Amino acid sequence: MVVSAAEGARRPVIGLTTYHEPARMLVWDREFAMLHASYLAATERAGGIAILLPAQDAGAEEVRDRAEELLNRIDGLVLTGGADVDPARYGQARQERTSQPRVLRDEWEIALATAALRRGVPLLAVCRGLQVLNVALGGSLHQHLPDVIGHDGHQPSPGTFGEVEVSTEPGTRTAELIGPRVRVRCHHHQAVARLAPGLTVTGRAADGVVEAVEVACPSFAVGVQWHPEEDHADARLFSALIAAGRADRSREECGRYS
Repeated sequence: MVVSAAEGARRPVIGLTTYHEPARMLVWDREFAMLHASYLAATERAGGIAILLPAQDAGAEEVRDRAEELLNRIDGLVLTGGADVDPARYGQARQERTSQPRVLRDEWEIALATAALRRGVPLLAVCRGLQVLNVALGGSLHQHLPDVIGHDGHQPSPGTFGEVEVSTEPGTRTAELIGPRVRVRCHHHQAVARLAPGLTVTGRAADGVVEAVEVACPSFAVGVQWHPEEDHADARLFSALIAAGRADRSREECGRYS
């Protein structure tokens, strides 16, 4: 569903985190802050204005300060997909199939996630974003999911989405938004292992993999392990984020997150 400016009155400004990766583009071979255009399109179709939030190259305290300042200026936040979270952040050594750490991005997104929860800024965490959220709040990850579940259906091959059916928990916000079951496109080789305090599992694949979570907080804070931005026919999650971002800015905060 496409939402017009007239129907929505005000288009909320939604910040989307970006990759920070070496890449070749046109005549350049260098570091880029970039993001799949499908995230921007999904945000705009749902009635928002998308802006990019590249990782900040600063000390940890300064990064936290910048995250706080930024959240004064946006109406909602999307933690996007990408490389693996550094396992040192949940007390493990990096395994062979886990990607090299993206230190700047991890620091920035963890600061954004915790600040957004503390301040009640609407949050949608997608794929890696769900993993960042879990780690930020004290959880851990399975570093290579096929070793746990015995198949690679969640990430069939590089650049190819898997398709899984997710069953949601009755009575949760996730179930209210997308119904009892939904078939989704996913691309992940990691997943939630130890669930962080304050998170509730709201959706699983048939093999038991956690595919959706919510934060125990009055504000909108939902994480999904799949890629809703890739489904042009289903804007429900992005629309819910936009609706929350359009609401009064005097939100109820979740003060225990730090």
